Amino acid sequence: MASVEIRAVRKSFGSTEVVHGIDVDMPDQAFTVLVGPSGCGKSTLLRMIAGLEEITSGEISIGGRVVNNVPPKQRDIAMVFQNYALYPHMKVYDNMAFSLKLAKVDAARIDEQVRHAAGILNLEPYLDRFPRQLSGGQRQRVAMGRAIVRDPQVFLFDEPLSNLDAMLRVQMRTKIKELHQRLNSTSIYVTHDQIEAMTMADQIVVMRDGIVEQIGAPLELYDHPANTFVASFIGSPAMNLIEGTVSVTNGNASVMTGDDTRLPLAPHAGATEGTRVVYGIRPEHWSLSNADGGLEVEVAVIEPTGADTLVVCRFAEREILASFNERHDLRPGQNIHLAPDLGLVHLFDQESSQRL
Repeated sequence: MASVEIRAVRKSFGSTEVVHGIDVDMPDQAFTVLVGPSGCGKSTLLRMIAGLEEITSGEISIGGRVVNNVPPKQRDIAMVFQNYALYPHMKVYDNMAFSLKLAKVDAARIDEQVRHAAGILNLEPYLDRFPRQLSGGQRQRVAMGRAIVRDPQVFLFDEPLSNLDAMLRVQMRTKIKELHQRLNSTSIYVTHDQIEAMTMADQIVVMRDGIVEQIGAPLELYDHPANTFVASFIGSPAMNLIEGTVSVTNGNASVMTGDDTRLPLAPHAGATEGTRVVYGIRPEHWSLSNADGGLEVEVAVIEPTGADTLVVCRFAEREILASFNERHDLRPGQNIHLAPDLGLVHLFDQESSQRL
């Protein structure tokens, strides 16, 4: 396996630049996820690593070798696509063996590689079937098997689960992560689904508008988002973000919103009087408090999921979310009081959106 290094990579389509000088290190044997909203450049970056898109400027290295001008088939990578890209006229065995046959690998070795990959992916019963005779999840496993037989330095996944239903996505997510751990492979995975990113990645690269907003381990990004975009994108449901101004009275700091609502801050928050900030608190970091304290809100919608209950609340024409593990007897229209866990409040500069 091999590391992937991206240095000052840019990509333009005509006069329109879509990737703006990205620098990312993807370590050997790591599972790196590129995540971001549609149009942020993550799939374009993956295709440049694969050699399917030319690099406008910058440098991409795989295993220490610069591959800017190396054809895709010579980069020693394997790619799993969103639409499976299976040959409909070939049976599963032949689909998985096809690249090895093109490379003129001997028949015994091909058979060994195909059956080994089929065993890993539980595809042995389907080797004699055509793709049309398989379910979506089985087809995606065949696409993964076709990549495994090549024993590449790097696996590339371009939103491979987006065509599957919710339950199958969870199953395949586990299968891909298990496969990565079993093969000790270097994997780069593109998705717009931050739940996939959080559950699968060793390293997440958060992208927006062709730039990298933050790189780090899943819990690092969750606990210490670099800016309001990462704070709102990583975590489900999203972090509550409330604009206000820091006020310090008798040594006690708080954030005052435009309607004079006071949001408390911890003593060590390090906030300066008069600073215009964004007050961030995740839904699960609220707790119910008594009527003498906390933020008074009106319950708008209650969404029980079984393990948790998501409560949509309103105050001063704002909407905030609270999530509780406990089951509370709440009803729409009821006024309740929410208290933030002060040790888990995030502050961002209102102008730059950067973490304070």
